[in-house]
Amino acid sequence: MLRPVSFILALAATALSLTVLEARAAPKLPGTVLYGVAYYDEYTPVDRIDEDARMMKAAGISVVRIAESTWSTLEPSDGVFDFTHVDRTLAAMNKQGIKVIIGTPTYAVPAWLVKAHPNVLVVTAQGRANFGPRQNMDITDPQYRRAAEKVIVALIDHVKDNPAVIGYQVDNETKAYGTSGPNVQAGFVASLRKTYPDLNMLNKAFGLDYWSNRINDWSEFPSVNGSINASLTNAFADYQRGLVTDYLAWQADLVRKHARPDQFITQNFDLGWKNGSFGIQPEVNHWEAAKALDVAGVDIYHPSQDKLTGADIAFGGDLSRSIKNGQNYLVMETQAQGFPDWTPYPGQLRLQAFSHLASGANMVEYWHWATTANGVETYWRGLLSQDYKPTPAYEEAKTIGADFKRLGPKLVNMTKTNSVAIYVSNTALSGFDAFKIDADGRKISYNDVMRTFFDALYRQNIEADILSPSSTKKLSDYKLIIVPALYAASDSDIQRLNDYAKAGGHLVYTFKSGFSDEHTKVRYAEQPGAIAEVAGVRYNAFTLPDGVTLEGDPFKVGVQDNKVRWWMEFLIPTTSKVIAKYKHPSWPDYAAMTRNTWGKGEVDYIGFMPTDAMAERIVADEAQRAGVANPLPGVRFPLIVRSGKLQNGHAVHYVMNYSTTARSFTAPFKSGQELLSAKPLSGGTSVELGPWDVKIIEEQTP
Repeated sequence: MLRPVSFILALAATALSLTVLEARAAPKLPGTVLYGVAYYDEYTPVDRIDEDARMMKAAGISVVRIAESTWSTLEPSDGVFDFTHVDRTLAAMNKQGIKVIIGTPTYAVPAWLVKAHPNVLVVTAQGRANFGPRQNMDITDPQYRRAAEKVIVALIDHVKDNPAVIGYQVDNETKAYGTSGPNVQAGFVASLRKTYPDLNMLNKAFGLDYWSNRINDWSEFPSVNGSINASLTNAFADYQRGLVTDYLAWQADLVRKHARPDQFITQNFDLGWKNGSFGIQPEVNHWEAAKALDVAGVDIYHPSQDKLTGADIAFGGDLSRSIKNGQNYLVMETQAQGFPDWTPYPGQLRLQAFSHLASGANMVEYWHWATTANGVETYWRGLLSQDYKPTPAYEEAKTIGADFKRLGPKLVNMTKTNSVAIYVSNTALSGFDAFKIDADGRKISYNDVMRTFFDALYRQNIEADILSPSSTKKLSDYKLIIVPALYAASDSDIQRLNDYAKAGGHLVYTFKSGFSDEHTKVRYAEQPGAIAEVAGVRYNAFTLPDGVTLEGDPFKVGVQDNKVRWWMEFLIPTTSKVIAKYKHPSWPDYAAMTRNTWGKGEVDYIGFMPTDAMAERIVADEAQRAGVANPLPGVRFPLIVRSGKLQNGHAVHYVMNYSTTARSFTAPFKSGQELLSAKPLSGGTSVELGPWDVKIIEEQTP
């Protein structure tokens, strides 16, 4: 995996920082669930900070995040600092007993910096960015770094001793922003030279003879912005992800040197986007970037009203928990009202808040307190609208705040031990998305495939961790690992998965796995490459299906859902058993899904994209074969169950109704208590949930 030179140089500093971390006092997180909002005194139309703080207190708000968006107010000119708004906010929050997280204000650069150093604006394949939008800077530029360091140090030194300040958020939804100017291109070439001292090795590994893309002298290395070679462009994408890891480690180290030892450091990672927070972030390796943080933070946004399913909340939470190996995380941003079409139905704000806790969140924070009166986010609404009067969302937030205050000490730091994992990869994502599938009138992405399988698990209340090649968790901790579209992967990564199966694990690969190596170069081998032998299957032909079904409806989903979509590989079993065959007059003999014994374990291969209903049946069968238990057998979407263990050792179950219809289920345990109502429950009791309702059940026996 390629790394920027600056990243390599930073490793020693990061290692030193980690050694220092071990010696210093561990940062402290409050021993309760936090409930918060982002707040900007700078944006308010009148001086109402004390009133806002009183309204927050009344709603049970226990934390606010400030300062991350207002560099030009904090530093109106080079080296001249004005902390008026920060001080006002800290004073008002201190008065109400509300804690504060300080954001470093580096994702929106001030005009004076751009005027003095125009090169701080990022250069992308489309040219240099304009001033105005946020995240328009080059995170590698020396002048930007110097200015950022100056404002960070001044801010941290100013606020660190304030008792309200509990932690820091470094930057905001950080990515590389397409940075690809001459300085970044030079750094990329330098990193390639370290990996490939012999230029012939690079030309061969990346297949650069194609269309005369061969490079015969390092001095002739062109910008990759115009490259048609996926190996080269995806290596550059990995390099850019490394720049983000480097940048966040640099900021975290800087903050750590100036903060109090008990104050934590986080970052609000965002996810891939599809009508909301949807999948793996293509521009950041979250597992690597999170190593510099004390606690992971995440921004999770999602459709609402009739489109609220909870799946996006669950995926974002499971990812955030997994990138720090099971550690609880902070929801730094989520919607209160959001886009006009996201205005929540009554009850949905409560359901959403507890849905975050159900995946392991220790904080739920809205972006933001009140809606802005100008700028591009004028119609993105906070907990209050532009009149700053109580809204239905605010009134509902009061009930959430009261429950968090009462139950927070019990619910905080819930732990999960899942026996299923989804295996994902930034490298595979880049490779797959370099050749997106044209189907259903759109381009099908890696995240479309991955989320289909995650959502199929979710709807059946089978919880999963999210693993990647950067994960340090043992694969043997899991009974079932599903590997969607591992298009590009190293031999060692595939070997690690295959060895998991050989030792007794249950492994499921899908189509477009093992096709290319980590350089997105197609393997010179019988497909699916290093997976072929362990899966007991091979193929050398594939197509986009049109009117193809499965013989005999093997998954019993009915005519409407017994369809092959997006992609199909013509599987030929070698040692495997055929689980499903294609039904098509011209292709009657090919397998669609196979199952093979490998060592002590089992490897299944799905050579096509199933419908959603079919994916559910497939993963349900895989889970059953792997011995995965369901906490509430027979209960499925729209009733969602997310479980864990409280600090007192008791099992806890969040049961959520994502529908407009009342639902019920039967308590399967001997004795328990519904925590929101404080009512006891006994085995066999029917538990009723209203529309968009939530129950939290604590089993009484450890």
